[in-house]
Amino acid sequence: MNLTNHFLIAMPGLEDSLFGKSVVYVCEHTPRGALGLVINKPADLQLPALFEKVDLVLKRVDLANDPVFQGGPVQTERGFVLHEPIYIDADQQSEALYASTMSIPGGLEMTTSRDVLEALASGNGPKKVLITLGYAAWGEGQLESELGENSWLTVDADRVVIFDTPVAERYERALSLLGLQSWMISNQVGHA
Repeated sequence: MNLTNHFLIAMPGLEDSLFGKSVVYVCEHTPRGALGLVINKPADLQLPALFEKVDLVLKRVDLANDPVFQGGPVQTERGFVLHEPIYIDADQQSEALYASTMSIPGGLEMTTSRDVLEALASGNGPKKVLITLGYAAWGEGQLESELGENSWLTVDADRVVIFDTPVAERYERALSLLGLQSWMISNQVGHA
C-alpha cells in the first residue's frame, strides 16, 4: 500500500486537537513511514505576518488573506510550502526550481527552502500554494496500524480541495470524494 498523493481523512471518532476532523495530504509513504501536511487547520497567523517574521514582504496580493496552516506536530517552527509543480516547457515537464523540493509522484511539490518564499515575496513563485508550520509523521507501520484501527479514511488527493475549497469546507469536500458526508459515518469504530 502506498498512500503518497492521497488524503487521510480523520474518522469522526478521532478526538485530537490537531487531527480531529483533519484532512492530511500525504507527501510520502514508504515502508519506513509516512509524511504529510494537514491542509484544513489554520494557525492564528496570516501569510503576510509569516513573511515579516522571516524579514520578507509578501507582494502577492492574491495570497494576502491566506492563513498559515498547522501542518502537524513535528518541527512546528519550520515552514513547508505545498505547491503545484512548476512546468519548464510546453510538454508539461516539471523541474524543481527551488532547493529542498520534494516532487510527489503523481501530485504536487513540497519545498522547505527559503528561496520559494523569496520568489513569492517578489511577486513570483508557484501560482497555488499552501504554507504550513510543521508536518505530520508516522514511523514504520504506524500509519498502517492507525488505518487498521479505523482512525482514517483514504482517497486519492484532489488539488481543488487543497487550493480552491474554502478551509471550513475541506473536510466535507474530501469526504465527498468517497461519496460520503460526515453525518453518514458513526463516531464509534469497530471491527467486523
